[in-house]
Amino acid sequence: MEYVPNIIFAVILIIGIGYFSRNVKKLFRNIKLGRDLDVSDDKPQRWKNMSMIALGQSKMVKRPIAGFLHVIVYVGFVIINIEVLEIIIDGLIGTHRIGLHILPNAVYGFLIGSFEVLAVLVLFAVVAFWLRRNVIKLKRFLSAEMKGWPKSDGNIILYFEVVLMCLFLIMNATDLEFQALNSGNVISQFIAPWFHGFSEGTIHLIERSAWWLHIIGILVFLNYLYFSKHLHILLAFPNTYYGKLTPKGQFENLEAVTKEVKMMMDPNVDPFAAPPEGEDVAMPAKFGASDVQDLSWVNLLNAYTCTECGRCTSECPANQTGKKLSPRKIMMDTRDRLEEVGKNIDANKGEFKEDGKQLLGDYITNEELWACTSCNACVEACPVSIDPLNIIMQMRQYLVMEQSAAPMELNNMMTNIENNGAPWPYNQMDRLNWKNE
Repeated sequence: MEYVPNIIFAVILIIGIGYFSRNVKKLFRNIKLGRDLDVSDDKPQRWKNMSMIALGQSKMVKRPIAGFLHVIVYVGFVIINIEVLEIIIDGLIGTHRIGLHILPNAVYGFLIGSFEVLAVLVLFAVVAFWLRRNVIKLKRFLSAEMKGWPKSDGNIILYFEVVLMCLFLIMNATDLEFQALNSGNVISQFIAPWFHGFSEGTIHLIERSAWWLHIIGILVFLNYLYFSKHLHILLAFPNTYYGKLTPKGQFENLEAVTKEVKMMMDPNVDPFAAPPEGEDVAMPAKFGASDVQDLSWVNLLNAYTCTECGRCTSECPANQTGKKLSPRKIMMDTRDRLEEVGKNIDANKGEFKEDGKQLLGDYITNEELWACTSCNACVEACPVSIDPLNIIMQMRQYLVMEQSAAPMELNNMMTNIENNGAPWPYNQMDRLNWKNE
């Protein structure tokens, strides 16, 4: 019977980590559904971006209030959970606060004391976030795409953090051995008197209950991430590493089209000549993108990394003027469609069966795509290097090159360029007539 708690703990740990690993494999599989894209260039700059943006939160603090609160939660939650290592060791081998036995009391007290202070700061920040969402009701949290699950998800994660921080403090406050040290209990010493009327056995039961609920809560939280926008906790690092390095105004050109244009502009090229031996002349299966499989794996990584913070949408000039475009919705729709495709594959034993749906039309409308001014405000605003514009432009390419479904104004412009060599509807011979007026 002595080892029963250890066995139960090991089973819970294996189930929790196993289910998380299963979902991580599914996540990677879904991301790999995107087309290949080489992002192996300039690795020093990529490491720098990841260090500054994901680790250093450099873009997050551009909005000081939200940035400061986020840094508190980010630093506090990560550092506090270092204690999870001690909990796991204690749970597996049956010790109690093994850190006390391998570290000097002063060092251990300093660590736990720091954790307790950070726990209180996290609680403060979480309450502030909850008030901003539910009482102050900031405009960027009230958009149409934030109704239902997205709104609930944002609150659920805040409740999770409150419960975990409270369990951590209660666990320390009711640990009589830890309180007797009078070192590191900078916050819990004020909570401990709440339990003075209880027997020693009852206090021990409360401490053990808080300990078990704390580690189980962390495992539940870990597995909840896959279903939540808070997946960015894990994906912000690779997403900032693989973020775009080229200038924001530089768009991707389709290689096959670029090649054709160069041939047309070269007077020495015979358009009817056979291609050189060994040269790959295969044309792309599709110009642009109409579904998630047509996007690059980096686009799909972007979709899973989206924090739904709405900074992109709040900066979007099209959205500000009442257009239907919301860059945040573009990313959420891409993720939702990718999840739908993933579930289709799961249901059909690893093979995607055509479901009559696609990202374009069923999730994202033409009106949204053509409302974009391609100003890159959304890309600049994103705190984790997501690029909604890249997805928009690929879908526009599909509309123009595959469906000839560009707006009338754009079709007129392209016709004029083809016929007159300029966007205007004037013959080249008449182009300078204005000088006579």
